[in-house]
This record gives sequence, structure tokens and C-alpha cells, in this order.
Amino acid sequence: MPISFRTCNVRIDTTMEFSKYFLTLFILQAIFLHPSILAAPKNSNLFREYIGAEFNNVRFTDVPINSNVEFHFILSFAIDYTTSSSPSPTNGKFNIFWDSDNLSPSQVSSIKSDHSNVKVALSLGGDSVGNGYAYFNPSSVDSWVSNAVSSLTDIIQQYNLDGIDIDYEHFSADPDTFAECVGQLIKTLKKNGVISFASIAPFDDDQVQSHYLALWRSYGHLIDYVNFQFYAYDQGTTVSQFMKYFEEQSSNYEGGKVLASFISDGSGGLSPDKGFFTACNRLKSQQQLHGIFIWSADDSKGEGFRYEKQSQSLLAIPH
Repeated sequence: MPISFRTCNVRIDTTMEFSKYFLTLFILQAIFLHPSILAAPKNSNLFREYIGAEFNNVRFTDVPINSNVEFHFILSFAIDYTTSSSPSPTNGKFNIFWDSDNLSPSQVSSIKSDHSNVKVALSLGGDSVGNGYAYFNPSSVDSWVSNAVSSLTDIIQQYNLDGIDIDYEHFSADPDTFAECVGQLIKTLKKNGVISFASIAPFDDDQVQSHYLALWRSYGHLIDYVNFQFYAYDQGTTVSQFMKYFEEQSSNYEGGKVLASFISDGSGGLSPDKGFFTACNRLKSQQQLHGIFIWSADDSKGEGFRYEKQSQSLLAIPH
């Protein structure tokens, strides 16, 4: 009986040790696979700016670059439409619609060589093409993804780009189809080592949000930044309203790095001269300033890029 009793104890102890081992393994796995368990996103020195959509001869070298920030130029736009006088959808076969004369592959290489803190991405979609809206209009998930991976890999490698941004604003497909197409595109480009980061650029519109939130639910873990277009809110937005909007969208895109934003021409949202930087300082004090982006360098050119300088100075202050 004593021997049997001790044997039983050994079995119990062994079982307990195995249980502790697997529990520890589970916790470690959860932490490494889901970093948000450790901490929410904190302040960042990331500055991003869209460039090239308005063909006003703006160049990378025109824009002031603070060496103490992480700087992303976002070429606007690559669109899966034909480049004819009456553009039509091409089911994921992307073409260049930015000012490629002034923002060429050699100029991308040059700005990245001159500034080690600069990366360059391209944005997909945008509001319009030719004289009409640019619609997300796939024939099927598989065909769109196949075409998009192929055409974008060619453009990204030709231009030595680092990432993509998703800025479709009009849709001829349901949210789940959008989520699968774009999610699989990001997943494949990352897996193939073609891009190192991806962002999305939604704004507060029911149709837009339904599509991007479907994408976020299924593929949010692959999306590095949320370029929320806070300038799509009404012109004259106050600091307190901006803070409320930021909280709402941070809740919608939970766990994501939602960036603060403004539009250079002051046509919407909270403008820099009405308190944008006050709001940014509040976010910074709350460890929620994940970065700033501006639409766009094209519009800022005529203003001497003064708000680009101010944005980067704020971000460069140690947090």
C-alpha cells in the first residue's frame, strides 16, 4: 500500500508539472501571437504624407524631412482602371495614376538614399479616376487577387517601394468580398516579402465603414496603420469634437494604430490654425498619438509646407 500511495503521488505531481508547463506555453504563445495583450499602441514619431495626385509638379525633395521622425511618402494613386481617356475597371490590374514624371523610380531611390528615415508606399484606389468615381469592382476574389498581386509586385519592385495603403472610397462589391480581396492581397504581398507594411484609409461614411470594418475584423492583424480621414468630418470641427471622433474610431479599429490627420487646404475637419496641434498634444499626453498624416503635399506646396514642419517637430519631441 505505501508503494502504491507514493506511485500515485508521483503521477499526481507529474500531471501537475505537465499542466503548469502547458499553461506557461499557452500564455507565452498568446503574448507573442497577440502583442496587444501586452499593451495598447503608444505614441509614435511616424509622419506620413500623400503626394502626387494633383499633378502640380511637387517633388519629394520639396517636402521638409525631419531626421528625428519616421517618414512615409504615399504615392497617390495606383488604380485598377485603364489609362484611356474613358477609364474602365481592369479587375486588379493596377496602373500608375500619380505624377510619375516628378515622382519617378530614380527619385524614389534618391530620396531614400539621402534620408535613411524615409520609406515610400503607394495608395490604391482614391476617390476618382478620369471624370468619374474609382470603384472597387472585382470580377471574383481569386481573379482580382491574382491580378493585383502580379501587377502591384511589378510596380512596387520597379519603384523600390516599401508598403501599400488602401484608399478605395466607392464600391461595386459587398463588404465581405472587399475584405477577402484586400486581405488576401496584403497577406500575399507580405508573405512574399514585397511589402513591409500596409495601411487603410477609411472615413466616417456608412458604406465606407462597412467595407473597412469587415476588412479589419478578418485581417486587422495584418494592417499596420489606420490613416483615418478625420478631415472628412465637417469644416470647423472643434478640438473636443476631434477628441471624441478619435475615441470613436479607435474603438472601431480596436488595437490599431489610428493616426491623427488634417487636410492642407483646410476644407474639412480640425485644421492646424483651429487647434489640430492642441488635440495632438492631448493625444500625446494620453499615449495615443500614433502618428500624423497629411493630405497632401500637392496642396501644401503653395503654403511652404509650414504644417509639415510643425507636425514633425511635435512628433520628434521624445515621448
